[in-house]
Formats: sequence, structure tokens, C-alpha cells
Amino acid sequence: MIRCVLKLTFLICILSIACTLAGCADFESKSKDEYFLRVGDRVITVLDFNRAFEIAKAAYPHNAIQQPAVVREARLNLVNQMIEEMILQERAKELDIKITDAEVEKAVADIKLDYPDDVFDQVFLENAVPCNSWEEGIKKHLLIEKVVAKELGDQIEITPDDVSKYYEEHYKDDMLKSDIKDVPKEINETIIKILHREKMEEAYKFWIMKLQRKYTIKINETQLEKIIGS
Repeated sequence: MIRCVLKLTFLICILSIACTLAGCADFESKSKDEYFLRVGDRVITVLDFNRAFEIAKAAYPHNAIQQPAVVREARLNLVNQMIEEMILQERAKELDIKITDAEVEKAVADIKLDYPDDVFDQVFLENAVPCNSWEEGIKKHLLIEKVVAKELGDQIEITPDDVSKYYEEHYKDDMLKSDIKDVPKEINETIIKILHREKMEEAYKFWIMKLQRKYTIKINETQLEKIIGS
């Protein structure tokens, strides 16, 4: 059940990305539409944001998203998410990182396997997102993942002491020795995955803050006040 919820949340995020792809074009193509966010030559308009937010709301419980405080927080979270995505796209461009059609096709196939056909089709029908736009969203998601892996992957090191300490704190049993050699292989692999994710998340916080200082971020303050304050 938890896996299904996580997968549905992921699909909603990808749909949100797809709905903002039109906003991530060059500045001149958006000059006739008032911008909301801008990083380099990437632009998201107010209309782009509103479309994405209508989909992003589906990730929240229905009763909660009716509350003004929750709506405000959800909008602010989406603003921050969009800014990070645009920064990471700029970084990908700088590093000449690209995603191939084969990578997109594999990711799409893997995602579809996790959904019954009726659920998958219903999400698309309800949000009126063209398949090609959704696949572009997948491509963008993969691009971001590749940038993060390239920039932070080599910095993450999991030592035997790290695993042993985690095992002591979370898995140790009086009937088992604490020596890492006695940890079952499947538990050892699980601990490594957990520690890798935790260290990656911690490293990401400082890395993204550094990138935010590197690139020029422009926010339409008037529109931000309307969106966050309404």
C-alpha cells in the first residue's frame, strides 16, 4: 500500500513537471506573458504555476488542502521546488549532461508496470496531460537525477563503521553479535541503502544552497504575494 502511494505521488510530481515544461523556454518566447520565476533563460509564468499547482494538490489529503494555511504552504513548497528544478537544469546545461530517448523509454516502461492500466489512464484523463508532455517531464526528472548523482555521488562514502554503528542502534539483538561480519547480507545491504540516502540528502542541502548563490534567480514579488498570500 505504501509503495502504491509513493508511486502515485511520484506520478503526480511528474505530471506537475509536464505542466510547466512550456514555461521553461527561452525568454523571448515568453515575453508576452508575465513571468513568475526566472533562472537564466528559463521562465515559468503565473499560468504555468497555476496549472502545476492544480495537479500538485492531488498529493495532499482532500480535507487538508481546503485549509488556507495548508494551501499557502503547498504553494510555497511548489515555488521552491520549481526554482530548484530550474537551477538543476541550468547546471545540467553547464555540465553538458543529457538524457537519451532510450533512457526515457525505459523509465516510462518501468513506471507503467507499477500501475493498473485503469489507474494510470485515469490520472492522465483527469489532468488532461498529453503523453508527449508527460514523457518530457520524465526526461526532466531523469536529467535532475543524473546531475545530482554526478555532483554528489562521489562524495558519499559508507564505511564499515557506519554500517556497524547503524546496526548497533537499530538492529542489534542480544542473541546476535554486533560485529558487522555477523550481520545478515540482506540487512547489510538495506543499511547501506538507508545510509546512502541519508548522506545524499544531507549533502544535497548544502550543495543546492551553493548553486542558488551561483545562478541569478528572479521572482516576480507582486505575483508571489498574490499566490502565497491568497
